[in-house]
This record gives sequence, structure tokens and C-alpha cells, in this order.
Amino acid sequence: METLTLNNGVEMPALGLGVFQTSPNETRDAVRSALGDGYRHIDTVAAYGNERQVGEAVHGAKVPRSEVFLETKVWISDYGHDETLHAFEKSARKLDVDWIDLLILHQALPSAFDRTLDAYRALETLLADSKVRAIGVSNFMVEHLTRLLERATVVPAVNQIEVHPYFQQREVQDFGAKHGILTQAWSPIGGITFYRDGSHGSTLDDPVIGDVARAHGKSPAQVMLRWGLQHGRSVIPKSTKPSRIEENFNVFDFELSAEEMTAIDDLDTGRRGGPEPDAITLKDFGRRSPRPENHRVAVSAARVA
Repeated sequence: METLTLNNGVEMPALGLGVFQTSPNETRDAVRSALGDGYRHIDTVAAYGNERQVGEAVHGAKVPRSEVFLETKVWISDYGHDETLHAFEKSARKLDVDWIDLLILHQALPSAFDRTLDAYRALETLLADSKVRAIGVSNFMVEHLTRLLERATVVPAVNQIEVHPYFQQREVQDFGAKHGILTQAWSPIGGITFYRDGSHGSTLDDPVIGDVARAHGKSPAQVMLRWGLQHGRSVIPKSTKPSRIEENFNVFDFELSAEEMTAIDDLDTGRRGGPEPDAITLKDFGRRSPRPENHRVAVSAARVA
């Protein structure tokens, strides 16, 4: 497993398992499978309602908690300083952990950016109190990052954004790199291009990617993950199938040439698969994250060692 060092010195496994909108039982099984295959980074989200199952799988695995990098996100409905502090407590209880390794804001909220800033201030408080090891953001564009950096006392460690061969967001990545913000790719194999909007075409069927895959005896998915890793990104592919979970992890035994990297770079269409960041509003997307009722234990007052 390759690791990446965040801007505060914390090491994070470069490849993780995402659980985007995965049902509770599927989430539990997928995380168990991933940990058995060697994954040590799990990315979940309060709004998906599966944090509890992630926690159950982690605690049921024969892997020390200290070796599993847990990442989760605060949804826009929980923005605001006190609201975000409460959102952390809910997530920690559902995950049944004393600390969270990486806590990030799920979206910018352009129509109420003051609430976004207050939420990020809460993340800074949690970091100062050693309740989280690193903080960051997700789906922030250059204008959002610029406004945040004008007020923040801690530079985000991570900006998790849609990045795959058909949509690379180079301007956002370059801005992040300039300021020490690591790009983390969601949908790194372009899944959103074929399960949400079929007009994009499937990255898995792209002939350029297919040629590279055949040259290395790998799958197109493995090539796209290797491409992301070689660009220095964190990648968090989602799958619930044990065979695919294992396949996605087996990307550390080959390397793409400079020519192959450039050929994949040239596939960028500039077409976003996910929602436009400025379209995210409380009116259209606001919903409370699930409550942690019936959880077996409340989070203790312990802090990160």
C-alpha cells in the first residue's frame, strides 16, 4: 500500500474503499471484504446512512483500529459551528470511535457561504481538540477554496472532487497543489459517467484505456486507478463485489509509462458527471444526517494519541 503525507504530517493510505450510497448490509460486507484484502482506508459519509455499518465492520475485523484510516463527511444540513460539532459527535457514535482520522465538509454551500465558513471553523476546533487527525473539504472549486483560505486558520488537508480520465478538473487540482491541499478523487474509474448519465460513454470501454490495460495484463479499472495514483492523488473507488474490491486493490505491482499517462490525460472531456457545485442549496439538497439512536456505546472523551 502506498501512502500520502498530508499537509499536517499525517500519513494516509493512498487507496481507499468508498461506500457511496451503499445499503447498510452491503456496506458492512464490502468493508469486511476490503479489510481482508488489505485496504486500510475507508471513506464514508453521514448523509449516506451507512456509517454505523462501516464501524461494525471495522470493529469486527482482525485489524487494530489504529491501522484503519477512517474518513467521513459533514452534510450541508449540519453546517454552522455548533451544528457541525454535533454532526461530529453523531458520526463518532455511529462509527463507535474515539477519533476520526479525516473529517471533511461534503460540499460548499455557495448560497449560504457563511454557514460553510462556520462549519469549517468547527472542524478547526475539532482538530485543535485532537478529536480528528486532519480536516478538509469536498467538491470545492477554486472560488470556494479562495474564500475559505481568506478566513481559515488551517489549510484543508484534502479536497475530494470528481476526477477520472473524462473529467480531470486540472484548475482545481493545480490550485490545491499550490496551497498544499491534496486532491482526492471520487469516482476515480469514471463510474458516474455510466451509471448517472449514459451520454458520457463508459470509461471502462474507452479504447485508449483498453489498449493500456492489455499492454499490462490489467483491467481498465486498474489502469485508471494506477493513473490517479501516479499523479499523486488519493483514489477511493466504490464497489460492493468482493472480486472487484480485490481487483481494485491490486494496482501496486505495475507502472504506466509517461506516454501512457499522457494518452489518458488527453481523454479529458471537461464534462462533469456529478451535480454542479453552485446548484447545491439547502432548499434542494438539505436533509438531516441519520441519528445515532440505539448505538451500542457513546463515544468516549478519549483523544488521539
